Amino acid sequence: MATSYGRDLGFGVATLIGVVLMIQIAAFPFALVYGRLAGVFGTRNMLFVGIAVYVVITLGSFLMPDLPSMELRVAAFWALAFLVTTSMGGIQALSRSFFGRLIPPERSAEFFGFYNIFGKFATIIGPFLMGIISRMTGDSRYGILSIIILFVAGGVALMMVDRSAPDS
Repeated sequence: MATSYGRDLGFGVATLIGVVLMIQIAAFPFALVYGRLAGVFGTRNMLFVGIAVYVVITLGSFLMPDLPSMELRVAAFWALAFLVTTSMGGIQALSRSFFGRLIPPERSAEFFGFYNIFGKFATIIGPFLMGIISRMTGDSRYGILSIIILFVAGGVALMMVDRSAPDS
């Protein structure tokens, strides 16, 4: 979604490819950082941190077109992409391990099947929501802003996880 939004903002292909490459390469070290921090602060807490970072990224993306120059917008896009990098790998790794500790071991294949199906559904619903809202408003900024609904829903769902769950 970031590349389509970047195109809407007028960023060049080289910038968009560079940002995507940076995110993919730098996400791995931050996954390790999240793992270490989860050992100190708890997995559940670090998942909340990741969700909060994504909310900040979404708000920053919404406000980015208001910056006075293209140079500032490009710099903000790189900064927001870096924030994505800090949480993307960490959330993916921690959410899988946290989920693995919550489910009954004898039914792990079944539960991870559901986990994967919901993950695939999320890759559809996010862009769909962004597209529908962008189309309805005529502005992709509001499409980006609508994604906050999904982060809040994820945070609420995580809040409902039993606090006595392993490493929560």
